[in-house]
Amino acid sequence: MKLISVNVGLPRVVMSNGDPVWTGIFKEPVAGRVMLRTLNLDGDRQADLSVHGGPTKAVYAYPSEHYDYWKHELPEMKLPWGMFGENFTTVGLLESELNIGDKFQVGSAVVRVTEPRMPCYKLGIKFGRPDIVKRFLASERTGFYLAVLREGEVGAGDSIAIEASQDTLKVIDITRLYAREKSNVGLLRRAIEVEALPESWKSYFQRRLAKLTGSSRD
Repeated sequence: MKLISVNVGLPRVVMSNGDPVWTGIFKEPVAGRVMLRTLNLDGDRQADLSVHGGPTKAVYAYPSEHYDYWKHELPEMKLPWGMFGENFTTVGLLESELNIGDKFQVGSAVVRVTEPRMPCYKLGIKFGRPDIVKRFLASERTGFYLAVLREGEVGAGDSIAIEASQDTLKVIDITRLYAREKSNVGLLRRAIEVEALPESWKSYFQRRLAKLTGSSRD
């Protein structure tokens, strides 16, 4: 397990359908070591803090293994590291294997897995095709967000050492609950009990569970 690219970028204004859009999705690989802080990497910022960034979304990681899939799906596009807006491009960390709450050390920093990435229309702007948003979610190749437990320096080539969470809810389980297993009561109950899952997700799942079971106490 390894970090193969660190990508940062500051918000910029781009045009979409004739309108200006403020976005931080454009990231570029950086050389050398970068300081990872509680809310982001040095040289990196999020544009819309109502849905991006914050303590549970300080870093966005995306598995490099998924790039081959997207190269097959989108053969006409160039896909450099950072294309999906990720800060960390990784090897050996997949949504089907990572638990919500897993911790890992990378460089001198320690981070924790918090949630999958839900795509928004800005991914469509980045790719120049709005259909990528639905395709991205349907692929279940979402990547995942990280909270920073200990600040430190990181850089491409750093190895990653995982400390597995006692909770065994996978990142992909959250994506499936959101997209195609909306009535899975058992999985909803498990998700709500996972300590590291952000409160916004827990509240969302609690409301859905209440509708399914007819009880607000659930």
